[in-house]
Amino acid sequence: MQTIDNYNFAGKKAFVRVDFNVPLDENFNITDDTRIRAALPTLKKILNDGGSVIIGSHLGRPKGVTDKFSLKHILGHVSELMGVDVQFVNDCVSEEAAVKAAALQPGEALLLENLRFYAEEEGKPRGLAEDATEEEKAAAKKAIKESQKEFTKKLASYADCYVNDAFGTAHRAHASTALIAQYFDKDNKMFGYLMEKEVKAVDKILNDIQRPFTAIMGGSKVSSKIDIIQNLLGKVDNLIIAGGMTYTFTKAMGGNIGLSICEADKLDLAIDLMNKAKEKGVNLVLAVDAKIADSFSNDAKSKFVPVDQIPDGWEGLDIGPESEKIFADVIKESKTILWNGPTGVFEFDNFAHGSLAVGEAIVEATKKGAFSLVGGGDSVACVNKFGLADGVSYVSTGGGALLEAIEGKKLPGIAAIEE
Repeated sequence: MQTIDNYNFAGKKAFVRVDFNVPLDENFNITDDTRIRAALPTLKKILNDGGSVIIGSHLGRPKGVTDKFSLKHILGHVSELMGVDVQFVNDCVSEEAAVKAAALQPGEALLLENLRFYAEEEGKPRGLAEDATEEEKAAAKKAIKESQKEFTKKLASYADCYVNDAFGTAHRAHASTALIAQYFDKDNKMFGYLMEKEVKAVDKILNDIQRPFTAIMGGSKVSSKIDIIQNLLGKVDNLIIAGGMTYTFTKAMGGNIGLSICEADKLDLAIDLMNKAKEKGVNLVLAVDAKIADSFSNDAKSKFVPVDQIPDGWEGLDIGPESEKIFADVIKESKTILWNGPTGVFEFDNFAHGSLAVGEAIVEATKKGAFSLVGGGDSVACVNKFGLADGVSYVSTGGGALLEAIEGKKLPGIAAIEE
């Protein structure tokens, strides 16, 4: 497989799929440029080699051309970070785009407009009537697949080589993340530096495990993490259940959870997972106490109670001090750590202490030689909020992509390069 380090981009045009899906405020100012900065090593390597780059990305989830999601809003900041005057074209497959791409000189860069302005990028028909028949739906699906081929071929025609550096979209079989790779032979398609690091980090978590291996799984719904948990039960030594899922497990065991978030239809599933953990010899760790509030607010009245004794009218918004110690003790003794999901509503400063305690324990374990991978939007926001990102082994930029990789799925964006 070709690698970016071994490839000489001199005189070559590279189509680079990045993930510049960054948050913008109401004035279109970037509030977090982490994803742009993460792609810089790849983009600069190409330019420094004497190559030129055609940058493709999406922004948001537009259903057509929408000024709100135009990449022109980030053009100035991208130029500033790259150190070159990045050109822009307000379309991605227009004649102007083709002309501008063809005219690029070594050391120059072109940013294409939002790829998802076209339905062909995702390969899903748009504008179907709600009462469309099955035949109409099938015809629309067939039509979009046909036009997607032309769309993909057009994007590929701009470049001599293809670089995928967008791990955040690697789980999507979209035109620019997977299908485009078919138009380049194995010597002219590769991962960017960010993708390389992401793939290696996931591989280490799943296939190069130093024990004990501990996974901390947060989130509000057991149902959204079921496949991940089941896959991890065959790999981990300790599984810490945190966040809103705590209360589904607690209720399943007969506890009182007040107004706490709970999937009442998943109580049997929670019991089943506990039994499977026991069968596999996995230490399933649950909170024993909670910090509860009388309303969903940072300024709500709060107190600590046993997690199974939450009174009516109150809800759990974080773990309590006993749980913090239990979680931290397990984490500090671990050699491989995966953290996906905070312990509570960390966005509220008064209910962030549990997540901070977990983060600090992970940093301590990492200092002692553990490999720690933090992934998923909320967990990443957590370590950034607490200033702990530099203290863990790797912070993944992928949300859904990371979760699907942990589930054991082969991601289309990775398979397209490796196969």
